[in-house]
Amino acid sequence: MKKVYIFSGLGADERVFKRLDFKDLDVTFVQWIKPKVNEPLTNYANRISKQIKDENPILIGLSFGGIVATEIAKIISVNKLILISSLKTRGEIPLVYRVAGQLHLHRLIPYAILKKDHFLNRWLFGVIKKNDRDLFKKVLADTDIDFLKWAINCIVKWDNTQLQPNLFHIHGTNDKILPISKSGEVIVIQNGGHLMVLDKAKQVSEALHQII
Repeated sequence: MKKVYIFSGLGADERVFKRLDFKDLDVTFVQWIKPKVNEPLTNYANRISKQIKDENPILIGLSFGGIVATEIAKIISVNKLILISSLKTRGEIPLVYRVAGQLHLHRLIPYAILKKDHFLNRWLFGVIKKNDRDLFKKVLADTDIDFLKWAINCIVKWDNTQLQPNLFHIHGTNDKILPISKSGEVIVIQNGGHLMVLDKAKQVSEALHQII
């Protein structure tokens, strides 16, 4: 049975993966740890990688979790690196995010609003169904604002240009947070939004098993 470590999205946890089919896989959900003040992403990746106890594992990362998994793949040997609704390199970061990072405009974001369940957040993440909305609301409420601020700063300033070997990228055509037009070579999920692990779970599961 293949060993898989999964990194959830920004501030989220394993609840967002509850509809994916992980049959025949030995899955561990990596738990987010509290970042230190102004901690570089590389340092954080090194600390959180201590949760990985198996050699040559498969890493799966959703959104920000894909960025962290990519950094960990530079530290340890991995069998496969699978990104979902994420980024492979800095070149895939939307220009507006990169400019915001250069000008430090992201520090002006009213972060408390990002934790609220409102139409804009649901539209951005592609959360439409009532059951998805209930879970989305709980995940937002549980997100730590300090972690949110730190992670967004890491995203807009991420400088990775290296494509990892055995890298696979699954992305939805309707992702409004990370548009597929910037994503390069990917496995396409039609009409998938940023949280397609919920409403396109069957298609995402099929893509994962084909890769693994």
